[in-house]
Amino acid sequence: MNFIVYLAGQIHDDWREQLEKLAKEKDLPLTFVAPQTNHDRSDNIGEEILGEQPDKLHKDDAASDINNFRTQLLMQKSDAVIALFGEQYKQWNTAMDASCAITMNKPTIIVRPKSLIHPLKELSNKANVTVETVEQALDVLAYVFD
Repeated sequence: MNFIVYLAGQIHDDWREQLEKLAKEKDLPLTFVAPQTNHDRSDNIGEEILGEQPDKLHKDDAASDINNFRTQLLMQKSDAVIALFGEQYKQWNTAMDASCAITMNKPTIIVRPKSLIHPLKELSNKANVTVETVEQALDVLAYVFD
């Protein structure tokens, strides 16, 4: 049995690649999908498809429509969601994705450092599991196959 796992979270480092590498090392039957991780592509996709927009507000709005479509489609196809919250960046998209996953009744694992326990307490309480590292998140998924 193969599971599709949506990886929500910041796109500024290689945490997804690290997780995928660990999953391969553990020989877990997982396929990973994610939001658009090319920041420029994500910001410009509205204009790439719809043409030049009159201002930044409309450019952002067009891009967010298409990015939300992509996220919704991939998340609906997923069997589980891992949402990573880091300390360095504001995590608005991660919070939105985690909330959507929980609302869609997707099994959800939140990864967050101890410093974010308080600001994420309600979200963590709604998720199925909250851990501190991507390795722990992967161990939760590995447990499904035991």
